[in-house]
Order: sequence, then C-alpha cells, then structure tokens
Amino acid sequence: MSIPPDHRPATGTGGAGLSSDDPAGDDTLDLRVDDLVALLTAGTAGQPSSPAVADHDEPLDGRLDGDLLDSVASWAPADTRFGGFRLAPVRLERDLSLLTRWMNDPAVAAFWELAGPDTVTADHVRAQLEGDGRSVPCLGLLDSTPMSYFEIYRADLDPLARAYPARPHDTGIHLLLGGVADRGRGVGTALLRAVADLVLDHRPRCTRVVAEPDIRNTPSVSAFLSAGFRYAAEVDLPDKRAALMIRDRSLRHVL
Repeated sequence: MSIPPDHRPATGTGGAGLSSDDPAGDDTLDLRVDDLVALLTAGTAGQPSSPAVADHDEPLDGRLDGDLLDSVASWAPADTRFGGFRLAPVRLERDLSLLTRWMNDPAVAAFWELAGPDTVTADHVRAQLEGDGRSVPCLGLLDSTPMSYFEIYRADLDPLARAYPARPHDTGIHLLLGGVADRGRGVGTALLRAVADLVLDHRPRCTRVVAEPDIRNTPSVSAFLSAGFRYAAEVDLPDKRAALMIRDRSLRHVL
C-alpha cells in the first residue's frame, strides 16, 4: 500500500502543491518571532551540506536542517514491529535516482504528481533543501534499507494553516512507501506512528502532529487512523479536498 499524501508543504521557493495561478507570495506565512530569531542566529547552518557519500548509516550533521524543525537529522532511531527505523535527510547526489523511481510508480504518481524525468523530483526536493528549513525531505530506513520517503514540515508555517485553526509548532508529515512489498501489510501504519512519536519526542513545543491526505485516498486515511491520528475535518486545499488528521500529544498514549 502506498501512503502518499499529495499536498506538498511550502518552502523558501514556493509550495510545490500550489497551482501556478496562485498569487505571487501567497504560498508563505509570516514566521513567528521565535522562528525568525532561530533563523538569524543559525546563520548558514540551515543550508544543507553536500559531501559525496553513499552510506545512509554514516553520522549525520545534527544541524543539517537548522532550527525550525529541531534538527531532524539528529533524531534518534525508533523500534517498530518491522525492525529498526530512522530518518535520513535526503541528499540529491545520493538519493535522486531512487526517489525518481518511486515517484514514477503509478500508485505513487496518482497522488504525488511528480512522475517524469529526474529533474521533476530534483526540483521538488531541492526547493525544500534550499528553503528556509520549514520542510525537511527524508528517506525512511528500515533496518538500514531505504524503503520510504517522508517530508517533515511546519504545518503552522504552511499554506495548510489557512485551512484549519493551526497552533504554533504544529508539525506535518507526508509519507510514501517505495516498495510494493511494503504496502498492504501494516508497514505504513507502523511508520506513521513511529514518526509521529519521533516528532513528539524531539519537538517539545509541538502539541500536535497533523496530516492532510486526499479524502479519496482511503488506504492513507485508514493508515493514519490506525496510527493514532483522529479524523478532525475535511478541508479544501488548492489541489484537493483533504482529510485533516491530527495526533494529539495529550492522547499519545491512549490512541
């Protein structure tokens, strides 16, 4: 089962999920004061480094993604019933061919809409890597094997925040499962729960993890529900009608 929520977060170069008809500048929200301070004090720390690497298990720079998401690169691994899992921020020179192959899978392309040559995927990912740090693209590694793609993003700084009563530091996640063998057997649910837990563990100011899969994407909505998210509302986004899914910190150990 592929679980690819298809609304992409805005980045410093614009929201990839928005149509070209949207007014210029309408795809960003004002950064809150504490986030502006973080960006100013971080200097160039928010820009990704690009050493030539091939091993996803190498030590990662804990400040690779700056401060807006509390250094996703340094987050600890998690245990799931399918094996050990961790997030590895994407590096295009290492990961582009794999991501392009996944994006051209018809089951993924139906919602992510990034099928085509590798330049299509590269542009989408690069917009986040070269942005202000409000969205971090990552590979999901299960027992050290890359098998999924995540985008961890600041939902309160995303166009999504116009569609629901966002709270400061709301954190959003997008997921696709790369391999057909990992679909339809609960892997997506396990990873969604694991990543939501990682967000809540490493982002103490975040009280909610949110997602907005296409309302028509029944497997995705079902996986979020099974992972402890609640169905909050239907929301109209520029490119779809979405199911707003929320996992509350206060209900973390109940659902």
